[in-house]
Amino acid sequence: MVGRWIGMRLLVRARRFATAATRPQPEVHVDNVIVGAGVVGLAVAERLSRHTGSTFVLEKHPSFGQETSSRNSEVIHAGIYYPPSSLKTKLCIKGNRLMYAFCKRHDIPHRRVGKWIVGTGEEQRRYLEDLKNRADTLNVEVRWVNPERVRKEEPNVIADSVLESTTTGIVDSHGVMACLESKALDRGVEIFYNTNVASIAPSASNDGYLVSTISTTTAESLTIHTKRLINAAGLSSDVIANMLPGTDKPPHKIFPCKGHYYSFLPSRPCVRRLIYPVPERNLKGLGIHCTVDLAGRVKFGPDALYIDSKSDYAISPDDDRKRNFVRAIRMYLKGVEADDIHDDYAGIRPKLSGPGEPFRDFVIEQAPGYEGWINLLGIESPGLTASLAIAEKVEHLLGYERSSDGWDDIS
Repeated sequence: MVGRWIGMRLLVRARRFATAATRPQPEVHVDNVIVGAGVVGLAVAERLSRHTGSTFVLEKHPSFGQETSSRNSEVIHAGIYYPPSSLKTKLCIKGNRLMYAFCKRHDIPHRRVGKWIVGTGEEQRRYLEDLKNRADTLNVEVRWVNPERVRKEEPNVIADSVLESTTTGIVDSHGVMACLESKALDRGVEIFYNTNVASIAPSASNDGYLVSTISTTTAESLTIHTKRLINAAGLSSDVIANMLPGTDKPPHKIFPCKGHYYSFLPSRPCVRRLIYPVPERNLKGLGIHCTVDLAGRVKFGPDALYIDSKSDYAISPDDDRKRNFVRAIRMYLKGVEADDIHDDYAGIRPKLSGPGEPFRDFVIEQAPGYEGWINLLGIESPGLTASLAIAEKVEHLLGYERSSDGWDDIS
């Protein structure tokens, strides 16, 4: 990718020194710039690559998916937790079908393992009944699991009520992103890693935007003129959105929410499928749940801790945190001791709701008054599942006709 940067610099060097205007002068002209090469940015790039026109993807890290996209539970969600009219619900349900179709078509490892949502007591039973009614209304398949089946298939589960989500699964998120990147590159998309966006401003002729960038490896700068800009910067999406000048709206704010994961050390897995407790209030998180990866390994997490940093992935040992995990796990699983779990990794979710605040939906919109500027904000869970549906929505917002790639012709 450094070679691509240097090659582009050689092409525009003469133009760079040919102007003395105070406003940055564009050295490269493209149709689309996507900021961020997480799973959503790459999905948008793949979608736009089906159309004529040039597309650049700018990513500050050395490779794709270095933040939220690669530090999560790798679950294909069903889309039943959120308000029925929300984007999270609509795009997750569609994204679920698209993700299975995409993985099947491109031989990406995945498995429809199903998920059990478990509850104890009357209050949690009522929550699960409401959840089933919602799923039925949304035409998402869920079903009750009788006690005999629980004892037979998951003898370590502690629950009075169990609701099974049959369309929930697990996926190799790196494989998804690698495939999206490959498809986009094959169709002419240019991806520039190690590239920070320093500023964005409307062009002098109001026919797009001037994106000023800096290479993190060479410190060289470059100004790109783009007709359209898609802000898919994840944890930094508020920073990019707030580069818009002259808006009367309060600035966007992302609240970084850190989640720790623990791996289960015993060689024999304690469960065969995903086991989730009833979610936390205001959907701050889906609780410290139990997942099984494609290799059969069991892990627990995440918790939800609001932090100031957007890059603190440290997982130093913490006895109090470990005790809290074990206490939460023992609410729905037998036989898990403190010595059975080990610090594994941490992720950070780009939440739009701060501590104690109510549910906030995805923000997917054209910035008011700025044609061709699309903001994607608060794309936390179920962002991985919804990513392909989000890309299709962006395609529509930009005024493109829907373009099929064969695998995505779903009912």
